[in-house]
Amino acid sequence: MCIRYLLLVMLFALVVSGCMEQSSDVTLTKQQSLGQEFITFQPPAKPVENPDVPEISEPTGPITLREALALALLHNPELKVFSWDIRVSEAKRLQASLLPNPKLEVETEEVGGPGQRNDFDGAETTIQLSQLIELGDKRSKRTKLASLEKELAGWDYEAKRLDVFTEVAKAFAEVLAAQQGLELTQELLRVSEELLDTVTQRVDAGKDSPLEKTKAMVALSNIKIQHQQAIQYLEFTRKQLAATWTGTKPKFKSAAGRLDSLSPIPSIEELTSLIEQNPDIARWLLEIEKEKAALELEKAKAISDITLKGGIQRFNETDDNAILFGISIPLPISDKNQAGKLRARYELAKAGEEQRAAYIRVQMKLARAYQALSSAYTEATELEKNVLQGAEGVFEASRTGYEQGKLDYLNVLDAQRTLFEAKGRYIDALASYHAAKADVERLIGCSIDSETLSKSEDTK
Repeated sequence: MCIRYLLLVMLFALVVSGCMEQSSDVTLTKQQSLGQEFITFQPPAKPVENPDVPEISEPTGPITLREALALALLHNPELKVFSWDIRVSEAKRLQASLLPNPKLEVETEEVGGPGQRNDFDGAETTIQLSQLIELGDKRSKRTKLASLEKELAGWDYEAKRLDVFTEVAKAFAEVLAAQQGLELTQELLRVSEELLDTVTQRVDAGKDSPLEKTKAMVALSNIKIQHQQAIQYLEFTRKQLAATWTGTKPKFKSAAGRLDSLSPIPSIEELTSLIEQNPDIARWLLEIEKEKAALELEKAKAISDITLKGGIQRFNETDDNAILFGISIPLPISDKNQAGKLRARYELAKAGEEQRAAYIRVQMKLARAYQALSSAYTEATELEKNVLQGAEGVFEASRTGYEQGKLDYLNVLDAQRTLFEAKGRYIDALASYHAAKADVERLIGCSIDSETLSKSEDTK
């Protein structure tokens, strides 16, 4: 009889507690068009302690922008941290969806007394199971809140992914600019050495004062310093690019790409209409839904849960068994979760204000980045069309005039400085253009070329 009652109690516990299975697959937020073709790091469902650091295979020759992006998006350590946040939120959702565990209580009374209560002869043993029953649909609301937090982790991951994409694009452009800067100093060094030879010949022939040779030697020394600085700066930019995929020492020899590749700039109105694709803005719709779910959960917490109890009681003295059952209900007299509900309402109001602030903040960033992009684009195109060719012609004419004795060395030096300063400005303008372009694309979540923009407009 006692065994039969125990079996009934165990069946009661199994029915009430239930069984649930959860998927362990990581679901990342759908990527935007910017870099969606690249594979990113996926954390394993079961992490291992002290995992081996995978060897990163990077090119040993020239590296393209696509190769740099692929390496960074797969190996960037900060991006990996955000991917683990999704795993953490998955575990929180699993925990939130579980039912409360039943409790087993065993109690023995009337043991070891004098007389007839000696030993276990008059003992009374109670075996009881209790189960908390959540009312107010708390479990589903708790699960919904955890699911929204998981989706938010996905949006935060997407924002970080775009940050890494932008960082690599800007670092790659810096390497290209540094390479061209080094080539420019090498050209300037070659021209200065040729001019020094010309000046030396004229001084030796008595056509110029020795002071002109001193000026040429001083100019060459300054250019040699610039050349060494350009070499050091190039090495710095290469290390900076390799750091985006945790490369301590860059293995690639050079960056392969065209710095002078410029695209027409869309209007600011066209770009502003796309900033809702920015995950820094898109996440706030979900954030507000999360705060609403948190408020609903706090309202549900004000509803008291009940505890059901059931079991058997054994009387050794009479060799009888009895069934026990009961219910426990908290009385919400003073604590009705007033503070919890009030806090949730405050958090919801705060989320609404933060959404508006985020939109304005992104608009301001876009305006600044667009201004930088427009200025760099205008400067680069004007230098290429109207300045570089003219400066080149003036320098060649001054050099020829000096060799023929029609002009003095100062005219050549001034024309040389003007030409190479213009070339340096052109390289700086191109680098600024690509940096501002990367910032604009980060803020709208897609490329600014016309084809990508038209697709983004169609999907709005």
